[in-house]
Amino acid sequence: MTASKKNKKQTRDTPRITAQDLAKKQREISVSEFFTKNRHLLGFDNPRKALLTTIKEGIDNSLDACEEAKILPDIKVHISHVKNSEDRFTVTIEDNGPGILKTHIPKIFGKLLYGSKFHTLKMSRGQQGIGISAAGMYGQLTTGKPILITSKISPKTPAHHYSLVIDTQKNEPRIIKDEIVDYEVKRGTKVVIELEARYQKGRQSVDGYIEQTSIANPHADITYINPEGKETRYPRASKELPIEPKEIKPHPYGIELGILIKMLHDTKSKNLRSCLTNDFSRVSTRVANEICEKAGLNGKARPSRIAVQEADSLFKAIKLTKIMNPPTDCISPIGEDAIIKGLKKQINADFFTSITRPPSVYRGNPFQIEVGLAYGGDLPEEGLIRLLRFANRVPLLYQQSACVVTESAINTSWRNYGLSQSAGALPSGPILLMVHLASVWVPFTSESKEAIAHYPEIEKEIKLALQECGRHLSTFIKRKKRAAEEFKKKSYIKKYIPHIGIALKEILDLNDRQEQKIINNLTDILERSRS
Repeated sequence: MTASKKNKKQTRDTPRITAQDLAKKQREISVSEFFTKNRHLLGFDNPRKALLTTIKEGIDNSLDACEEAKILPDIKVHISHVKNSEDRFTVTIEDNGPGILKTHIPKIFGKLLYGSKFHTLKMSRGQQGIGISAAGMYGQLTTGKPILITSKISPKTPAHHYSLVIDTQKNEPRIIKDEIVDYEVKRGTKVVIELEARYQKGRQSVDGYIEQTSIANPHADITYINPEGKETRYPRASKELPIEPKEIKPHPYGIELGILIKMLHDTKSKNLRSCLTNDFSRVSTRVANEICEKAGLNGKARPSRIAVQEADSLFKAIKLTKIMNPPTDCISPIGEDAIIKGLKKQINADFFTSITRPPSVYRGNPFQIEVGLAYGGDLPEEGLIRLLRFANRVPLLYQQSACVVTESAINTSWRNYGLSQSAGALPSGPILLMVHLASVWVPFTSESKEAIAHYPEIEKEIKLALQECGRHLSTFIKRKKRAAEEFKKKSYIKKYIPHIGIALKEILDLNDRQEQKIINNLTDILERSRS
């Protein structure tokens, strides 16, 4: 039998797959299953980055919890090797926060997309309810070990201890152990995760992350023990807690058509006018009437009965109506003084400056840009400057080239401020530059939250802040150069003052005492001119 005839026979003998057969293979994919197969989206690309992401999510949770409870954070981070294993580590993160209610512990740590901040518009580190539960899921995936949580909410109540894993098919916590234990703290939470990872020193390591976290959060006291057993303490440089951000309503400019339709269907307001004024920020009765008029809609119409085409007209009318910018008390900047305190705590430099720009808006979302700069001292003279990027006080260590912060720094003309800079590169010199974006919703380029997207409004504000810092730096560099030149000239004069005294002694026939008096007077005049 020829090959072609054989293939035809096999094709006839193979049963044809029907639509019913395909339908049987379809099933719902839980969010946990999705992220199990796509863990790189959450920052678990490789063992080294997995360790960093786990530490990051734990510290973010601790800082947010302490600040919300108005407690100065004391955080302990301990990484240790698992016995007889080079690629397994135990990560322990402990804080002095308010603790977590017993009933909430399983869902916070054992269910992805469970949190309190996703639907609130105010600045916070974590927003999506993915972070710490994803870290626990990664540990479970690579070692098979559960995540361990111990939490205490008051000195008068017992501590609760949970051992749990995530049921990835249902995206639900599966409790292995639930018990009351002794926990010798007034209140706080301790999380232990065993995971497959790799520890490596460097700026993109856990060590660098904790150092940068300390700079952006000078109110926090952080103790860090690395896998080698070395303990490093980053004491707090400020006893002032950050200003508590307030929740705001969504701004009309920041919503899309689908969200608008959903809000119209879900609103508790009885008519369209009150829906616009009650459910959005900065919409007065006058503005609501103007929007309705431009959309050709009756302000007394029931929102839930507005058709898709009418909602589209409403959406277009919003864009054509001048609406005041949203309130900015929903963001909490670090502050110029606190930035300098944070930098001085870690960097030995000759000059420090910082700028906090006034709040601005992109797509209806308030944001604020801050820049801190350290120059000279122990910073290396050779090579490019060191650029630190932060979003809502959280360091961004990866994807630097894809970030609007880096692009803005490259596009700033640093030569105008006394620095050398090659085309398409960061400037060179002994400089550490930090840029912080504070916002109710940071536009990250991916779920791993490592780079900020390129919005023109954000780029403009970053460049303005960098230019202002550059002017301060330029003034310092010019003053320093002028002082160095004056010192050099005066040192030449001082060198020849004794010879002038000898010459005058010989010309005027002076004694030794008179000669010394002349030398002292000339030296005194030189010193006074220096001051």
